[in-house]
Amino acid sequence: MNQAKTKTYSQFTAMMAIAKASLRSIFRSPSAVIFSFLFPIIFILVFGFLSSTAPVIRMVFASSSSNHNELYKKMVEGNNLKILTQPELQSKQDLEKGHITAIVNIKELSPASYPRYIVELTTSTAAVDRIGILQSIIQKAIGELDRDSIPGKKTYAFIQKTTLPGRVYRTIDFILPGQLGFSLLSAGVFGVAFVFFNLRQTLVLKRFFATPIRKSFIVFGEGLGRIIFQLITAIVILGIGYFAFNFTLVNGWTTFAELLVLSLIGLLVFMGFGFIVSGLASSESAIPPFANLVTLPQFLLAGTFFQVDNFPVWLQPICRILPLTYLNEAMRNVAFEGAHLSDCLPQLKFLLIWGICLYAIAIKVFKWE
Repeated sequence: MNQAKTKTYSQFTAMMAIAKASLRSIFRSPSAVIFSFLFPIIFILVFGFLSSTAPVIRMVFASSSSNHNELYKKMVEGNNLKILTQPELQSKQDLEKGHITAIVNIKELSPASYPRYIVELTTSTAAVDRIGILQSIIQKAIGELDRDSIPGKKTYAFIQKTTLPGRVYRTIDFILPGQLGFSLLSAGVFGVAFVFFNLRQTLVLKRFFATPIRKSFIVFGEGLGRIIFQLITAIVILGIGYFAFNFTLVNGWTTFAELLVLSLIGLLVFMGFGFIVSGLASSESAIPPFANLVTLPQFLLAGTFFQVDNFPVWLQPICRILPLTYLNEAMRNVAFEGAHLSDCLPQLKFLLIWGICLYAIAIKVFKWE
């Protein structure tokens, strides 16, 4: 009788109860949600935007160029051309450094015969990776005009290319500064956040209070150790890039020293993120999600792998407010273009503003106990 009243234990029901509880715990874990959902979506969106957008070609039309014609309209409409207006001397300097792809001069020949125009294309060896794209755009425009309005086998215009000597811009010259900048960002955020959280959790900071040392010197001591280690890392990265892959250091040791100064400035700014994350995290498992929310967008959007101009126009203002963007720009200007720290004042100004804001927040949220 009693056995009849006793319900049979259901293994399946128990299993489903455990699964339900486990699923709830996963959704309550910020790490699981961020790493499983948010990060893959961010990667898909960023690379989706990049793959759907052709590379942006920066170019200048010469002051004598004839731009009031169908050829000009065909060239610029619907193409990813960024047309700059600037003095001729600056255009030539930008051409040598690879900042622009070409200087274009559309010269009118005879309006009564064909070809009517000659497109003088002046480029440099620093733009060899992009000049082919620009040539194909111009050739396509000429081809459409030939098909629509030119009889027989005549052509509306033809291209005349001149290649000037310029610095050879290798892939490593773009990638290495971005990787060094991201290394500094990761060290400043993850390193500082984990170190100070663990010091607080293990009561090491509390034990320091029993000694005569001031709180500020505790922070300075830990920060100094982090800075020395990361500068050694920067030296190794730059050394490998220079000796193994011919990374460009235009002014030799001067450029090398200025890159280390920029590394120091960037690291000091990024450590502010680390102090904020350390103060906000309630547990050690909460540090990676917070830290990755800071580092991942900058890793993808701050020009680490791709030029900011290659992103959609609406996304570029977001890219240009990130501190890593300005550090990457300054490092590339110093390494490849031979700029000095005094030439990087616009980038340093933005880094200073970021640093002031970050440490103002860090003072409010940082916890000693």
